[in-house]
Amino acid sequence: MADTGTVRTIVGIVGNVISFLLFLSPIPTFARIIKDKAVKDFKSDPYVATLLNCAMWVFYGLPFITHDNTLVITINGIGFVIECIYVAIFFVFSPGKKKTRIIIELLIEVIFMVIVILITVFAFHTMKTRALFIGILCIIFNVFMYSSPLTVMRMVIKTKSVKYMPFYLSLANFSNGVVWMIYGLLDFDINLVLPNGLGALSGLIQLILYGIYYRSTKSDDDNDVSGNRSAVELSST
Repeated sequence: MADTGTVRTIVGIVGNVISFLLFLSPIPTFARIIKDKAVKDFKSDPYVATLLNCAMWVFYGLPFITHDNTLVITINGIGFVIECIYVAIFFVFSPGKKKTRIIIELLIEVIFMVIVILITVFAFHTMKTRALFIGILCIIFNVFMYSSPLTVMRMVIKTKSVKYMPFYLSLANFSNGVVWMIYGLLDFDINLVLPNGLGALSGLIQLILYGIYYRSTKSDDDNDVSGNRSAVELSST
């Protein structure tokens, strides 16, 4: 019979695969941006925010913060690189004002990360206090990340249409939350359990709404769906 550590590793690998697919979900949006050579009404905010979120979770998984969280580092490290590519594409095809805004947002994130790292290293001297400090910040960021799907769910209820909430993305979000929640439970890491529990709940509500309003959804242009796909994108852990 497999021990808890082995089971946790297997669950983490499954979580890495699902999270990787979630990171790739905005590709149709960026293919459209590159094709049109313009960002139009698309917003860079979700990708800039996810960039910081990934950086925070990579930092959380480091050996001097928490133990046995290599799989948290790997997927968020991959996510960080992917989000950098997304932000770079946004920057290239954005007009002047949007480019300035992206630069300012990235500078703020760099300054914030430097401050967090300095506080963690010099103000906290045990793994327990460091994990608590970084974990609280990660939970706060994830709560903000989950506010985006709430807007889409409100739109679904108002319009009685699921065209802005793709089923497979909602299913992936639900599966992602469940898998990483289980990963956290196996070593009882509340900083992983709490945000991913909220993510699983958010995904479940999306699936329930999809089941309720699927039949009442009119068959509109699929571009509307792909164009708004980023609105329900969530972070990996």
